[in-house]
Amino acid sequence: MKVDLKRLESQGLIEKVSFSDKQIISNINRARKDLITAKANIEIDEEWAYTISYHAMLRAGRALMFSMGYRPKGKNQHKTVVDFCAEVLSEEFRNLTERFNRMRIKRHDFIYEPERPISRTEATKSLESAERFVREIMDKIQKANLQKMLF
Repeated sequence: MKVDLKRLESQGLIEKVSFSDKQIISNINRARKDLITAKANIEIDEEWAYTISYHAMLRAGRALMFSMGYRPKGKNQHKTVVDFCAEVLSEEFRNLTERFNRMRIKRHDFIYEPERPISRTEATKSLESAERFVREIMDKIQKANLQKMLF
């Protein structure tokens, strides 16, 4: 599948930049650590575990962008990362990228309006989605870099 990123570029939401493998790996490693942290916190604070799960997805999404030579630009960079992932990941991941977007919105609400609760069930399902999302992005990045083992 050919990916067309011209819309995001023409809207000034992304820009071409080169990144080192170290920057890509660092973001993936932090995403993996975020998943471990979210899992450890789900029994203590489901809202914060949810937020950490979202951040794991965000870091993995940024790693994907970096691996393809892009970074988000301007305002609403979290949304830009979501939109980029939706454009780049295949149709079979539509549900996952839609969940990523819903988590972005809900995480924003939690940060700025903390009286809105997130249930343990929702936090658990979101953590599972984040784990799958990070795994899929790691696979995609690794497949694009077959000549070297990144993870």
